[in-house]
Amino acid sequence: MNLFKNIFGRIWALWGIASFIATFFIFYIPSILTWLLPEPAGQKIFIDIARIWMRLWLLLMGCPIKVKGREHFKKGKSYVVTCNHNSLLDPPLSSPFIPGPNKTIAKTSFAKIPVFGFYYMKGAVLVDRKDDRSRRQSFEKMKAVLNKGMHMCIYPEGTRNRSTEPLKKFYDGAFKLAESTGASVIPAIILNTNKALPVYKPFFFCPINLKYISWKKCL
Repeated sequence: MNLFKNIFGRIWALWGIASFIATFFIFYIPSILTWLLPEPAGQKIFIDIARIWMRLWLLLMGCPIKVKGREHFKKGKSYVVTCNHNSLLDPPLSSPFIPGPNKTIAKTSFAKIPVFGFYYMKGAVLVDRKDDRSRRQSFEKMKAVLNKGMHMCIYPEGTRNRSTEPLKKFYDGAFKLAESTGASVIPAIILNTNKALPVYKPFFFCPINLKYISWKKCL
């Protein structure tokens, strides 16, 4: 049974890569055209397109997602959204399903990927965590995102959780950002991405129902 599951998981991972690339190019041009629009209007359209793309891709992967908690986002307010991080699936799911225009914090390395990197830069504030200057600049850029009326999505754990605990110890950047800007924090959690795309299993994908839940604001 485990052998069959492992074989299926690797075949499904191959389908995942193929379908991700194919659907990415379907939505690439309209997404890139949003660079021409001022923020936050252009970013809202970018997120709306990303949401449609992710729903389509997840449907193809057998991973429908249920989203709860949209009512906690009040119109005209900017929030710091904190999210758990268990899998590579988390970033492409967390930002598109936040209501309204938003950006996420992301590593500079992914911006170097041909074609995808240009798309990636539109949806993120980039940071090189090994560079103090880059971290300071990213903090100011995140403040600017919030001041423009957009939300910031941050993973307080910093990297994927490879421990046996539900959450890793938090870094304080998200909370300093909220304190500095006066924005409220909305905690969110993504469930089952660690089962669909486990951190400890290379090249493996398992279809499973996903959930994205936002809670009431704090701070």
